[in-house]
Amino acid sequence: MLFGPIETIVILGWDFYLPVIAFVLMCALAVPVWAAIGVAATMMLVMAGDLPLALLGESLFHGIDAFALTAVPLFILTGDVLVRTGLSRKFLDVAEALTQFAKGGFGSATVLVCGMFAAISGSDAAGAAAVGRMTIDRLVESGYPRPYACALVAAGACTGILIPPSIAYIIVGLILGISASTLFLAAIIPGVSILLAILITNIIVNRIYNYEGGGNLSAGEYFSRLGSALASGWYAFIVPGIIFYGIFSGRLTPTEAGATAVVVTIIIGFIIGTLKLAEFPAMLVSSAKVNGIILPIIAFSLPLAQALAIMGVPQGFVTAATNMTDNPQILILMMIGILIAAGCVMETTPNIVILAPILKPLADNIGMNEIQFCIMMITALGVGFITPPLGLNLFVVSGITGESILKIAWRAIPFVLCMLVVVLLIAFVPAISTTFLPEIYK
Repeated sequence: MLFGPIETIVILGWDFYLPVIAFVLMCALAVPVWAAIGVAATMMLVMAGDLPLALLGESLFHGIDAFALTAVPLFILTGDVLVRTGLSRKFLDVAEALTQFAKGGFGSATVLVCGMFAAISGSDAAGAAAVGRMTIDRLVESGYPRPYACALVAAGACTGILIPPSIAYIIVGLILGISASTLFLAAIIPGVSILLAILITNIIVNRIYNYEGGGNLSAGEYFSRLGSALASGWYAFIVPGIIFYGIFSGRLTPTEAGATAVVVTIIIGFIIGTLKLAEFPAMLVSSAKVNGIILPIIAFSLPLAQALAIMGVPQGFVTAATNMTDNPQILILMMIGILIAAGCVMETTPNIVILAPILKPLADNIGMNEIQFCIMMITALGVGFITPPLGLNLFVVSGITGESILKIAWRAIPFVLCMLVVVLLIAFVPAISTTFLPEIYK
């Protein structure tokens, strides 16, 4: 039998499948994901009968009773303030000046500004929307077909969950009991590798199809324009500088770095005159709406994890997978396939909440470092965001441009392939995600 002896696979019972079917149906009917997870978790607990339903409220409270989670709304708010103060445009100006020497310079600048925005907001969808509104029309004016311009922004925005600091690493760290700061350190090389892979792919595609010219500047002109861009927008880099220095020097926790970034961004906005007090209500409401999507999902993560553990789902999955094959390489490829497929159809947070407790035991069973597993998981989910035809970022850029999702998806294929190469390197070369870690984590 494909899944091994049925008596060892607890997940084959209806007390597992009925909640899963209910979850899928609710998602198909556009029920909010947090509600679908909550109903599924409650059904599992009731059907398993090993945990009193009266404890559900306590479990929900403990699901969000974590100081580390305070960083999530702070980074979301920082990203919103960046857009409203115009500092995100300063990032674009500097990125454009940096890449003006190369053929296809504005396309490269678009990818770089996605990375810069990601390093502060920690959100891929927010990055796709913010950067897309700034760059897609200009990319088209530069010679890129609109579907390709949309695909480029969608791919670059994937770095929102891959480049630290990232909300996704905070959440997976909370679910699996790993320090977010440790995951941020581990994600430096993988995150930059993804950014470079997208950048190089765009350069190659641009050279093949000759979308965008440029690159004919003298050294004097190049440094003159770069100096001008830095002189007019240097203050925008104070914010990422504080975040990176504070977290990676150990002087600030992610939460403290997020709080500092919010305050500094607001002060800069007032100083340069691009932020008014009248904008605060709308800004806070906008950030609260995004936060209101994420935190209820996290709240239900604990009762869901308890239900899965009671029913033996993680152990059952490990048994099923290892009964199919005991080859670690094939099992890693299986996990990557599951994560990319999940990333196609669902946002990061529910994927982490559902899949991390199930896949982590399998990673442990084959001897994969837990830090390496987390980085592989988040990166593979990021690939899913632009994997045709259901990638989340494809829908975001389609929504802000009106371009056909299928046309964007077709143009996104080269970026999917280049990101997949990086995922495979992360999965099979542990040093990529452990180079900057203390010896205790290696």
